[in-house]
Amino acid sequence: MALWPDALPLDDTTLTPLMSFRPSLDLPAPWLEQWESVWRPLTAYMEMHIQHSETVPIIGIHGGQGSGKSTLSRALQHSLKQVFDRNVVIVSIDDLYLTHADRQKLANDIHPLLATRGVPGTHEVEFGQRLFSRLRQLKTGESLRIPAFDKASDDRLPESEWHQVNGPVDAVLFEGWCVGCEAVSDEQLVTPMNALEANEDADGQWRRWVNEQLATRYHDWFAMLDALIMLKVPDMSAVTRWRTEQEEGNKAQARGQTDRSLDDAALERFIQHYERLTRQALTRLPEIATLVLDINSAHQVDAIHPEPALEKGQPSS
Repeated sequence: MALWPDALPLDDTTLTPLMSFRPSLDLPAPWLEQWESVWRPLTAYMEMHIQHSETVPIIGIHGGQGSGKSTLSRALQHSLKQVFDRNVVIVSIDDLYLTHADRQKLANDIHPLLATRGVPGTHEVEFGQRLFSRLRQLKTGESLRIPAFDKASDDRLPESEWHQVNGPVDAVLFEGWCVGCEAVSDEQLVTPMNALEANEDADGQWRRWVNEQLATRYHDWFAMLDALIMLKVPDMSAVTRWRTEQEEGNKAQARGQTDRSLDDAALERFIQHYERLTRQALTRLPEIATLVLDINSAHQVDAIHPEPALEKGQPSS
């Protein structure tokens, strides 16, 4: 456990049951190579968090596109079920995107760039808040369905293909590229970040509207998190490379009837919608996240940092 921070001691009652366990999921080789040094202690840490929570904990998992949020979420869900019989529910912010038609309406009413999914303002925020409350209250014998989104068709799937969750729930993993992000001052929005902002948002209307969403509706949504794990990407070039790889996977796994997958030029433009918030997160979130995992270009963890207060030897708030 050389990478696990001393500031976060682990309980033998959670670590010992994991010593002979190894995930049986189909997981990437770089991930499995760090099972003992990173993911096993993280799983024990998550079990400790569940045990000491007075309510069903909602754990945010933030990371730039392609950083491994979905892989981590699936592995934690699987490991906690197999070893501790925990019912862990994964909620992806991607599954809570507005429909294609609703985003077209935003594009017509507010700004054309809002036709593209991803930025704050293009999700079902209030539905997400109600979903978290329902998951916390779900009892034995009760169930609910969580929306599912198909990225190749760029639209929500029919309700018959939504994810079903059965109660009771022990923990919720809320994963997404902008989970936990915060608004910035108006002054920080003035200078365009890239060609997309310079050419298609010259007056800053789009980025100010997105920032306002973060300051209001998303602030209230993210305030429901009990903890935040950040998978810190090395830089934007890694995000671009990993997102390109993801697009190939989206095409292969398409479930919708319409193909709206992206070619190289469209993908380059698409990523520019995310660049500002990705860079803001790299600067800001390490100061507020419960745990930061530095991800290198080979998709492995170089270092793990607890929240700054713990690193300085102060009690956790």
